[in-house]
Amino acid sequence: MTAQILDSTQSVSSNIAEGYCRRHLNEYIQYCYIGLGSLGETLTRSIGFKELNVISNENFKSIDELHYEVENKLLGLVKSLEEKRDKKQWEDRIHEPKSDYSPNNP
Repeated sequence: MTAQILDSTQSVSSNIAEGYCRRHLNEYIQYCYIGLGSLGETLTRSIGFKELNVISNENFKSIDELHYEVENKLLGLVKSLEEKRDKKQWEDRIHEPKSDYSPNNP
């Protein structure tokens, strides 16, 4: 169970990063929602730990507060991205010159 909670916690940021790196807005939004699912999984596992007395009520309270904060920030990101999508304010390309990414660039 400990491995599962660590995996679900790590999955939140990993999904946000993967969605962003795909450079397509709808995929980015989809991966943010997947991240929200992982966040919910983390909280659910934390509730299980609390019920089994593996963690204290104080530790659970800290986890719950952090969950609430991260969830609201992630929901804010999703809302912002959906607004960009609806207003067509997102470009799926990188604006820097390709030479900035060249392995031969000193």
